[in-house]
Amino acid sequence: MPIVPKDSDEVIAMAGQHPARYVPSAEALLAAISEAVYVVDRQRRITYWNPAAEQLTGYQAEEVVGHRCRDGILNHVDHQGASLCTSRCPLLATIGDGQPHDMLAFLHHHDGHRVPVAARAAALADPDGNITGAVEVFHDDSRNKMLADRLNDVQRQALTDPLTGIANRRMLTQVLRQRRGDQVRYGYPYAVLFADIDHFKRINDTYNHDVGDRVLRLVSATLRGCTRSGDAVGRWGGEEFLVVATAGEADYALNLAERARHLVASTWAQNGGDRVGVTLSIGVALAGPGEATDDLVRRADMAMLAAKTNGRDRTVLA
Repeated sequence: MPIVPKDSDEVIAMAGQHPARYVPSAEALLAAISEAVYVVDRQRRITYWNPAAEQLTGYQAEEVVGHRCRDGILNHVDHQGASLCTSRCPLLATIGDGQPHDMLAFLHHHDGHRVPVAARAAALADPDGNITGAVEVFHDDSRNKMLADRLNDVQRQALTDPLTGIANRRMLTQVLRQRRGDQVRYGYPYAVLFADIDHFKRINDTYNHDVGDRVLRLVSATLRGCTRSGDAVGRWGGEEFLVVATAGEADYALNLAERARHLVASTWAQNGGDRVGVTLSIGVALAGPGEATDDLVRRADMAMLAAKTNGRDRTVLA
C-alpha cells in the first residue's frame, strides 16, 4: 500500500491532546534511524539520502541527491553479477504497481567493493492516492563476519592481513587444520577455493601500487561479503586468496566460486577517470577423506592454474 505523508495537523492530532508536544519531522526521524533510507521521485531521481545510507554506501548525500539511482551510483547486481537497475529494480516495480517489493542484492560501495544488502521499496503517494515516487530502506546483509572481529587486538595483529583486514596465511593454516580435524573426527566435509587476480602485475605496472592495493582490498571485501558465516576468507599471499568453505558437494563449492567470480568481475577501482576492472581465476577442490591440507591446497592451486591456462576469469574443479 502506498505511504501517504501526513500534514502537520494530522501528526499533531495523532500525538494526542497535547499540541505543544514536540513531534520530530519525518526528515529528523529518518536521519536518526540506523537503517539506510533514500527517496526517489517517479523518474527515480534521488531526492533524499539519510546519514545511514552515507555510512553504508560511502556516498555522501551531496554526491547523489539530484541523480537517478540508475546513473552508475549503487549499481545493484544479483549474486551472478547481473544488473538489477533496469528490468528488476524494486523501485521501478513499486512505482508501477504501488506494492512493496523486497530485494537481496549487492550494491557497489564508493570504495569499489560489493556490499550485500537486503532492501524493501515502498511507494509514496499524495493525499489523492497518486504515486509520486518511492522510498527504499536497506541494510547490510552480511552473514559473514571477519574472523578477526572475534579476536582480541594482539590476535588480530598476528592473524589478519594488515592491508586487507581479512585472515592471513597463518590464520588460514589454523582453519585448515581445524577443518581437517573435524572431518576426521565427525565426517564434516569442507572445500578449498584458491583464487588469483588475473593480470595483477599489469595493473601495478599500468597504474601504480596504490591502485593495486585498492584492488586487493575491494577483492577481499567482495569475497568476504559473498561467503557464509561458516566459511573463512583470507589472503594466501600476493594476489592469491583462499576460501575454506563448509561444502560437501561440488555443486555448492562451484556455485560459491562462480558467485565470487561474477561479483568481483562487476567491481572496479576508480583511478581518476579510469575504472580499473578485475577478474579472478579460481580453482576448487573438495577435501578427500583424511586428505592432508597441503595436498588439498595444492590441488586447488593446480585447478586455479588450469583456469589461467584456459583463458582466465573462470572456475575449474580439481
